[in-house]
Amino acid sequence: MRLVLLLPVLVLIVLFVVSNTAPVRLGLWPTGWTLEAPLALAVLAGMAIAFLLGALFVWLPALGARRRARRAEAKIIALDAELAALKSRLAETTLHPASSPPPPPSLPPPG
Repeated sequence: MRLVLLLPVLVLIVLFVVSNTAPVRLGLWPTGWTLEAPLALAVLAGMAIAFLLGALFVWLPALGARRRARRAEAKIIALDAELAALKSRLAETTLHPASSPPPPPSLPPPG
């Protein structure tokens, strides 16, 4: 399934790169730094930088949610262990009471 989706995108990227080979000059103001590169490289580099920045802006806020989820998972594990211990303690006290009441006195036989 991934290949079915990825293949047309790769074909479009290759067609874009082949069609846009004209050199463009990229400059960084105010440093005076310039670079001459094919138009396709400039566009794809800009898209890659935008994608990485977008991923960073999505990933950073998710860190807090992941931290809360890990803490909640640890708390669930601790509470499950405590519940199991309490259940076993309850089963022990039900089967073997620590201080059972004395048996009722036996009545003398009638007669």
